[in-house]
Amino acid sequence: MTSPWQGILKKIDDYRWEIPQNYKTGMKVPGLVYASEPMLSQIWEEHAIEQIANVAFLPGIVGKSMAMPDIHWGYGFPIGGVAATRISDGVISPGGVGFDINCGTRLLRTNLSVREVQPKIDELLAELFAKIPSGVGGSGNIKLSQPDMDSVMTRGGNWALEKGMGESEDISLTEECGSLSGANPDRVSPKAKTRGSSQLGTLGSGNHFLEVQVVAEIFDPEVASVFGVQETGQVLFLIHTGSRGLGHQVCTDYVQLLNETVRKYGINLPDRQLACAPLKSEDGQNYLAAMACASNYAWANRQCITQWARDAFMKVFEKGRQDLGMNQIYDVAHNIAKIEEHMVDGKMQNVCVHRKGATRSFPAGRPEIPAIYRKVGQPVIIPGDMGRYSYVAVGTETAMKETFGSTCHGAGRMLSRSLAKKAASVPQLMENLRAQGISVMAGDIDSLAEEAPEAYKDVADVVEVTHKAGIARNIFKTRPLGVIKG
Repeated sequence: MTSPWQGILKKIDDYRWEIPQNYKTGMKVPGLVYASEPMLSQIWEEHAIEQIANVAFLPGIVGKSMAMPDIHWGYGFPIGGVAATRISDGVISPGGVGFDINCGTRLLRTNLSVREVQPKIDELLAELFAKIPSGVGGSGNIKLSQPDMDSVMTRGGNWALEKGMGESEDISLTEECGSLSGANPDRVSPKAKTRGSSQLGTLGSGNHFLEVQVVAEIFDPEVASVFGVQETGQVLFLIHTGSRGLGHQVCTDYVQLLNETVRKYGINLPDRQLACAPLKSEDGQNYLAAMACASNYAWANRQCITQWARDAFMKVFEKGRQDLGMNQIYDVAHNIAKIEEHMVDGKMQNVCVHRKGATRSFPAGRPEIPAIYRKVGQPVIIPGDMGRYSYVAVGTETAMKETFGSTCHGAGRMLSRSLAKKAASVPQLMENLRAQGISVMAGDIDSLAEEAPEAYKDVADVVEVTHKAGIARNIFKTRPLGVIKG
């Protein structure tokens, strides 16, 4: 039986599929999908191929409109999409960043073993749950004044550090040192600031989570050791959240604005959800300044959560900070647009790289990555679902050459939230996870079914593609011991 994508997608190799530039009149570059052949039917069925082709219409796009193997349908851009645009005549599109600006992951190591943690996992989850608010619209213990809001939006993780949240090493091991330049709070609406004023240090809802993990398998002991992981059985802690209501409102505000103004720039788009503005225009610069504010808020958010997580671990295991060894491995965004220098048409030049549900994957030697990782490359954190496993990889030269230094960000959804809720029973789901030795708590227990493992692709299939395509190299694998869902 012939698959619907056959005759349309051009096979380059087992993990690369090209969407020819003539697939749609108006595409300025070809599309490129990183996927195995079995993944393509699902990608096709949810029209993500159309979205990759639509992104190829953006003015000033260079290289290819790309999709990582965790691709699924999103607003305008697919989630798992990567696109770079020239500074001179290119555009910035809020849909290419997403509503949860700087949604990202932060991974911490510990000196604890699974033998120490497993007997206390329920106590640990309860302590984490008490210290770190979660759930839809959840507010936290920090109430920001207007001056503090402005400082969070411009200084990011450094604001939290000054308030006693964390350690200076956390900042040096965070992408952009936790503060993206160019932030201007005057470009953020009062409504967005109000939404953010009570949510710093909160997890949120949906697919946001905290996860106590154990190292299950190490593929490259030398690089794992540089990342602070010495052996299987070692316990790690993963944070996945973003810029909360502030980031969502920034995206909402600018999507609405650019939908009204895009025509004045003479830009014709196949999908209004790709609303954009020239990078050099006032509208484009204003969005970049507001997006940087939301990005910095997200880094401050994860910094606050880091502090309270350390407090919870120290209390439950009755260990001091040094004995616990709960040091940050890395913090990296997967919903962001950044001005970066890349090779384009044989010349190094600055471009605006949109990563929406895609993680930066820079190799050894790049000045942007922390000094302690510069000989091996940047850690790439790839969470799976709450019932299986996650991976940590390292950035590669192939990623720099092909994907503007980008790779996948997670497993990628297989089922919509509504279908997942219909397919799973929450009591049965929790019983199944408990039988696997995985404890779960949730801010909104009724929505837990939306995050059932069956709702996601198997992340092992996803990282097999990125590893074999060479756009990230697998270093170690973890499995969950305890999960708090937002």
